Amino acid sequence: MAIGLIAAYLVFYLLVGWVITTIFASEIDTDNVIGSAPSILFAMALPIAVGGIALLIVAARLGMLGKIFGPQSIRGRGWMWIGPVLVLAAIIAHLTGTDWNSWTGGQIAAMFVLGACVGLTEELATRGLVVQILRDARHSEKFVAAISSLMFALMHTVNLFSGMELSTVGATVIYTFAFGMCMYLTMRVTGTIWAAIVLHALTDPTTFLSSGGVDTTVGTSNSGSVIAALATILLIVFGFVAVFFVRGKVQSTQYSPAA
Repeated sequence: MAIGLIAAYLVFYLLVGWVITTIFASEIDTDNVIGSAPSILFAMALPIAVGGIALLIVAARLGMLGKIFGPQSIRGRGWMWIGPVLVLAAIIAHLTGTDWNSWTGGQIAAMFVLGACVGLTEELATRGLVVQILRDARHSEKFVAAISSLMFALMHTVNLFSGMELSTVGATVIYTFAFGMCMYLTMRVTGTIWAAIVLHALTDPTTFLSSGGVDTTVGTSNSGSVIAALATILLIVFGFVAVFFVRGKVQSTQYSPAA
C-alpha cells in the first residue's frame, strides 16, 4: 500500500507539473528555473503544493490525520537528537554562507514558499502516510525507519525527468536517504511530525540559496559553506549508521516506548 501510494503521488505530481508548466510557460525560465520568483513558484512550488493538498485529502479519507499530525506515541532516545542537530547546523551554515546580494527579494521569498511546500508535502508523504501505514502493519521501527527513508530517497529519482544528470540524481538519492533518517529521528525525539516539517522546509531553500542553484554549486570557500559541507557529510554518515540502532515496535493499538 505504501509503495502504491508513493507511486500514485509521483505520477500525479508529474502530471500536475506538466499541466502547470504548460499553462504558465510564459512565466517560467526554462534555462534557469530559479532565475525569477514567478518561475520558482509556477515551475517548482505550485506542483508540489497541489500534490500536498491531494495527500491531505488521502490522509483524511484514510482517517490518519490525527495520527500523523498529533503527538507521536512512540518516542525516541537522547542519541536521536544528533539527527536534527546536524540538519539545523547545515541550515545555519548555509544561511551564513549565502551571497544574499546575488538574489532578489522576490527570489528569496519564493524560495521559502517552495521550502514550505516541500517540507509539508514530502514529510506528509513519507514520515506521515508511509510511516503510519507501516506502523499499522505492525512492522518494527527499524523497518519503518529504513523503508520510509528509502522511499523518500527513491522519490527523488523523478528529477531525471527534469533533465538532472544521472550522477547528480544518484548523489541526491544517497543524501536524501540519510536526510530522511534524520527527519524520522526528529519526529521520534521531538514527538511530532511538525518539527520534521519545519526543518525540511528550511533545508531546501537555504541549500539552494547557498549553492546558487538546484543542482549546481558556486564553488565558494567561505566558512559557512565549509561548515555546511562538513555538516552534510556527517549527516550522511550518521543517517546510514543510525538505522541500525533504531528500536521500538507498535504494540496493539499503542506504540511501544523506545528500547
